[in-house]
Amino acid sequence: MYDKLNKEKPLIMHIDLNSAFATTEQQAHPTLRGKPMGVTNRISKECVVIAASYEAKALGIKVGTRRSDALAICPEFVFLESDPPKYHYVYEKLIKIMKSYSPKIKMKSIDEGIIDFHGMEPVLKGRSIEDIGYEIKKRVKEDIGDWMRINVGIGPNQFLAKQAAGWHKPDGLDTISHKNLRQYYEGHGLLDLNGIAERNEARLNAYGIMNPLQFLAATELTLQKRVFHSITGVYWYRRLRGYEIDDFDTKLGMVGRQWVVHKPSSSNDYLLPCLSFLCETTGTKLRYRNVEARGVCVWARFRNGESWYAKRMHKTTFYTNQEIYRRALELFNSRPHGDVTMIGIYCYMLTPSSRSQLSMFEDVQKTDWLTKAVDEINDFYGTFTIYSAITFNGKKIVKQKVPFGGTEYFELLLKRA
Repeated sequence: MYDKLNKEKPLIMHIDLNSAFATTEQQAHPTLRGKPMGVTNRISKECVVIAASYEAKALGIKVGTRRSDALAICPEFVFLESDPPKYHYVYEKLIKIMKSYSPKIKMKSIDEGIIDFHGMEPVLKGRSIEDIGYEIKKRVKEDIGDWMRINVGIGPNQFLAKQAAGWHKPDGLDTISHKNLRQYYEGHGLLDLNGIAERNEARLNAYGIMNPLQFLAATELTLQKRVFHSITGVYWYRRLRGYEIDDFDTKLGMVGRQWVVHKPSSSNDYLLPCLSFLCETTGTKLRYRNVEARGVCVWARFRNGESWYAKRMHKTTFYTNQEIYRRALELFNSRPHGDVTMIGIYCYMLTPSSRSQLSMFEDVQKTDWLTKAVDEINDFYGTFTIYSAITFNGKKIVKQKVPFGGTEYFELLLKRA
């Protein structure tokens, strides 16, 4: 079945907002348009770029470049601190545009999403997927901003749609199907394939597979038994031919937050409100994902370079902010003495929530009702409209920064989008 190329009509669209954070800042600050600039979570002597404009990328300044290196390359390089409300606004607009074409959308990262057009013929109204792609580009400029550009890729599966989205950056629109798949592979290297890094490239090279066309020509047995030594080889055999094998949700293993301490300190008066803030945001994430936890881990780094962590499994699950903080505090109080420079917490051993089931204990019901009420108020009026008293100072100290590479923060803000 999978030996031949998938000749199904390409109905998967991958949308990539070009250099999302940097472009958003250029949209907000017209004087920065056309100039090399980048975004960092917090400006400091050796902060790093988390998003670079295309002008910066052309000079070799990319994600992970340190401030000193960026300024050495380009003394006029502009650094801005990340501004989540701006990116939230852009994300909200983009996701609403995508949802207007199909309910079957999935955000793969903060700036990348997929629209599945299977069964959406009434929306298409005889138009091609390419026509829809150009229309979305136009709407992004009209609804979000004239400096905003997106790459659109179309393919029979998520893999080829993403490859198409990166074919002609920036502002490209391409389709990869069985008709031009070999042409695409011929013009690219193994490292151009999403999911193939240096380690996998070396594995493939060891068996004489030096380019994507040779990768495509390899037998399923060779990839499974010799190259990857696992089912991964089968997945690649099918993925390269345009068959969908990536349409699944990865298992959620843990939920948490971390924070670089702005003013390293050993004082509980300073650190505990911040820990409480991290616990409250972690609790919100847990309940949004409709899961409960049995394990909690707290960790810290110190000014002297040492690291510390403590974790504990509990017999019963928990999900409220107060319970997370109580358990985290027990661990945090056992930390060694010293100025803390970074602090983090995560909950693990997650299980589906049983909150929808009525409890026979009145105090448990009251806790559940109170938690739901607070969540609904915060959902309606804004995050941290109501929160614990001990979190008051932590909210002022810990800034909400961009969780680069993930969508959870934006999903929490966009449950009604």
